Amino acid sequence: MVDNVNNSYKLYLINLDESTDRLQSCTQRLASQGLSFERISAVLGSALVGAEKYKHYSLSDNKKKYYRSLTDGEIGCYLSHRKAWEMIAAGDEKFGVVLEDDIELKGRLDLALDALDTIPFDWQVMKLSAYRNRTRRSLLSKPVTDQFRVAVLSKPMSGCAATAISKNAAKQLLLSTSSFGRPVDVDIQHFWETGVNVYSLLPYPVAQDISMESTIAGRHSTESKSFWKRKKQQLSSLLLNRSSVRKQLVDTKKNWD
Repeated sequence: MVDNVNNSYKLYLINLDESTDRLQSCTQRLASQGLSFERISAVLGSALVGAEKYKHYSLSDNKKKYYRSLTDGEIGCYLSHRKAWEMIAAGDEKFGVVLEDDIELKGRLDLALDALDTIPFDWQVMKLSAYRNRTRRSLLSKPVTDQFRVAVLSKPMSGCAATAISKNAAKQLLLSTSSFGRPVDVDIQHFWETGVNVYSLLPYPVAQDISMESTIAGRHSTESKSFWKRKKQQLSSLLLNRSSVRKQLVDTKKNWD
């Protein structure tokens, strides 16, 4: 693989040891844009036992913050992303890009990453893809190059197929999620808790290949879900998100000027 021309960032690809076909596909796609990466061996949730499983996953946090138990796959997915954050936090680069191996490139990811260097403030988390390619309303959109713009969405986009994370944000995420009880993308959405603001780079240069089932997150739990508990959590998050996004908008406009 060729070296990245821009030394401000480094790419990390989360990939299960047995998923060699996905590794080969991602290698070819990224190399076509002159991008190399460091592979991170994904955590297989079903293989976690005892203290290894509950080192960061907290049953009490899960009961308090989420409407159902996490699956083994979701725990493994979270731990895989934490491994990536550790690499970013320990690295010399300004930011790291965390990729899952079920991605396809829809645009020039190399140019998108170069564009991040032109943003006139210290952003923390930048979404480069959307969960199952969904859309969400932009409340603020600022061009950074002829091709890309930075947006504050009405709610941070879910999914973690492709995310740029600054070195300082990686450190903060590790601290704030040393104990977790929700899926990793849901915790990132709760940015008022993590202290890490989330933006989107539009149009997203990466898409999730929805024909593939996630190999690290697995299927959702089949246990009964608490309808009212979920609705209560959604209402609380809606109100907190609304006030936090308003503050993010004010801060972003001030920093941009």
